[in-house]
Amino acid sequence: MEETIAGAEAAQSAGQAADHIPQQRGESLLETAVRYTEERHWDVFPGTWLVTVGGAQRCSCGDPRCTAPGAHPAREGWASLATGSASTARRMWVRQPTASVLLPTGRTFDAVSVPETAGFLALARLERMRSALGPVILTPERRMQFFVLPGTSMKLPDLVRKLGWSPASLDLAALGEGAYVVAPPTRYGSRAVQWACRPTPANRWLPDVEELVPPLAYACGRDR
Repeated sequence: MEETIAGAEAAQSAGQAADHIPQQRGESLLETAVRYTEERHWDVFPGTWLVTVGGAQRCSCGDPRCTAPGAHPAREGWASLATGSASTARRMWVRQPTASVLLPTGRTFDAVSVPETAGFLALARLERMRSALGPVILTPERRMQFFVLPGTSMKLPDLVRKLGWSPASLDLAALGEGAYVVAPPTRYGSRAVQWACRPTPANRWLPDVEELVPPLAYACGRDR
């Protein structure tokens, strides 16, 4: 269903149980969205999609300069469309089967976004520390998004300051209420969003941001 980067399993804790959302590259976006609601209890909503215009792929929004082709909300008020109902999600994607799968943050999870290089460095350190880790997304924009408990936006600046950093000095951002992440296996332009760490039974319970900020801040500081 979702694509996972090669070798990313090494970044997950040893002994994790089999994935409840198995890797099935042929699974449709509809089936994927439904699985997210049923098996993770995540809200989902459909975004834009890719269309072919003159032999080239463009975003369905119609803007030839779209910065997130096929992977952003299709309309204002998208937050009201997000649903945790599998039957409602199914109806949404039946209407537009190629719509991107978007997950609103600030509900069942927030996300911490860092550059890809810092993200991999932090994953390696977290593995050595045997720290709790939730799902992690790798985007075509070369960023990694770490899933954490809601409330991160309020906590993150003070946590970074306590580590001796200015929040503005690190490329470390919280995605909370009013934001969203693009979920695998959505195609984002010419590439697909992937899992760096897949959703598994072992990471159903998300860590608090306090557990991840030290290695993430350290990695971002190294990455400057």
